[in-house]
Amino acid sequence: MPTLLIFAIFLALFFSFWNGFTDAANAISTIVATRVLTPIKAVLVAALGNFTGLIFGTAVAETIGRGIVTGEIINAKFIIAVLIGGMVWDVATWFFGLPISESHVLVGGLIGAGIVAAGASSVKLEAIIDKVVIPMVTSPLVAFFIAVLLTSLLVKIFIHFSQEKINRYFRKLQIVSSFFLSVTHGTNDAQKVMGIITILLVQYGLLADFKVPVWVMLASYGAISLGTLFGGWRIVKTMASRITQLRPYQGFCAETGGALVLIGTALLGFPVSTTHAISGAIMGVGAVRRFSAVRWVMARKIVYAWILTIPASAVFSAITYFLIDKII
Repeated sequence: MPTLLIFAIFLALFFSFWNGFTDAANAISTIVATRVLTPIKAVLVAALGNFTGLIFGTAVAETIGRGIVTGEIINAKFIIAVLIGGMVWDVATWFFGLPISESHVLVGGLIGAGIVAAGASSVKLEAIIDKVVIPMVTSPLVAFFIAVLLTSLLVKIFIHFSQEKINRYFRKLQIVSSFFLSVTHGTNDAQKVMGIITILLVQYGLLADFKVPVWVMLASYGAISLGTLFGGWRIVKTMASRITQLRPYQGFCAETGGALVLIGTALLGFPVSTTHAISGAIMGVGAVRRFSAVRWVMARKIVYAWILTIPASAVFSAITYFLIDKII
């Protein structure tokens, strides 16, 4: 196996680790905010859930591996440029505690490096609109409305219950919903790295067709789970407490709404973001209490970071590919 290919695979697995370190924290932000679990226990639940996500197939991996740019331009230096360029934007937003989408970091990176490597014709624009842009816009909205419906329903059902009894019920249920959200996060996000590694193996003749090997699945899920164990508490703080204050039943509704969106999109092969889904759901439960309960200034900053992610990642990856191509 060529040295550059080995380096590209290790860099992809590091990207999965970094995803767990930053983005996976979003899956546990609500359960930490409601004080159902301590951060350490929540991280353990999230890490286990992330790894369990491997049971839900490889549809997202195929979209990332074969659905963004034409396969013939993909090689080790191309993927290295995509990952390094994306991580530059990742680190910048992480430093400021802004939750972004690792999905769209990769998509932007593939687009930027692809244009420099082989021109705009190498980018599958129609597929990107159908499988990335439309789900990117609609997923937080769907999560918002699911959370609104769930929260409104529970408020009516438990209207005559004491707050203490409601909290007692939903403290237990929120552990289940948090685990489910972590499973769906792993399902969606680890598959993106699986797609990158698998298409590399195909391009180098080490696989006959695009079928994700078991070792790639285990390595990708293991890396994101390990990253989760190391935390990412800047983003937990932003997601959980700076958007709106939550109670256990609201945390349950937010996690369930986000998880339902993530599992649906993963099965359809849409590389959407845990960040987008859980943010939309948290805003939904806050809006039920009262519209002003949502801290819209912070929400607006998060939306700006989302909008900038694909073009910023594209620019950084394009520059990185240009430099690497001159050196190697």
